[in-house]
Amino acid sequence: MTASNPLQVQAFNTFDVADQIRATPGWVQHYQQMSPGHFNGLVRYLDLQGVEIYEECMNTRVEQNFSAPQGALAFCFDRSDNALYVLNGESRNIWITPENYQEVAVVFGPEFVRGHGLGVERLEGLFMAPLNSQQNALFCRWLSSTLTRLSQTLDPPSREALTQQLLEDCLYILDNACVRLDRGGLQRRSEERGIMQRVAQWAADVPEETLNLLELSQVAGVSLRQLQSAFKAFTGMAPSQWLRLRRLNSAHRELLSRGPTETTVAEVAMHWSFWHLGRFSSSYRALFKELPSQTLKRSAVARR
Repeated sequence: MTASNPLQVQAFNTFDVADQIRATPGWVQHYQQMSPGHFNGLVRYLDLQGVEIYEECMNTRVEQNFSAPQGALAFCFDRSDNALYVLNGESRNIWITPENYQEVAVVFGPEFVRGHGLGVERLEGLFMAPLNSQQNALFCRWLSSTLTRLSQTLDPPSREALTQQLLEDCLYILDNACVRLDRGGLQRRSEERGIMQRVAQWAADVPEETLNLLELSQVAGVSLRQLQSAFKAFTGMAPSQWLRLRRLNSAHRELLSRGPTETTVAEVAMHWSFWHLGRFSSSYRALFKELPSQTLKRSAVARR
């Protein structure tokens, strides 16, 4: 990423989930494509020297496993349900976005958090809970249009004025937001998130390992029924489907990182436990809208 002055909006059009991750530095993230189609994404980013604004758009469903920068305080607005999610560096989340997902976020950096007395300990119980306010949708539209306006204007507002407005607006929305889940609902969501985090940690630690459903429930430390319930709540799919999509994404990344002189489609398929090459190619094309051989050739062209 190139350096920018404080009010220069940077925009990145992306064509793979790996590109989407690279466009948002500072976050610990792992993305996987979870619905069919050629991936198209957009990230717009404004650095205000201590405060950052992001806008993220993705056309396919994407599994996001992420945490905010250490010491930061992030206000993330999901435009699909107009909910606010507050994150800090300790908040880890895994979920699957809907198609045509849009999000805007304001991230207050560690120094800004300390300098303005934004004590995260006073927000305990609010992290990763869906917070609803009448102002959420209005703020999202304003923030998106602000990025558009700043990318076009030659007479931008001062960095200090915009930073102060962002702080005041985010705290006002937080003050007026209500938690959309009751205490029991929040407890269930916390338990389900814990299950998904254990699964995600396993997936990150041993990306080449494959498990069956009962082994996966053992990794999560719960019964198969509890595992299925957590997956339904956070991903909208069965664990077996998630495992298969995970292996397809791993094969996709390997094909993109190597060339035809380094590997073959058959080798990659077997590496990720796809033993029937025809079925692998069919499943791969259904998800990524191209044959694995085309991905391998595209990788070779991109590396020239």
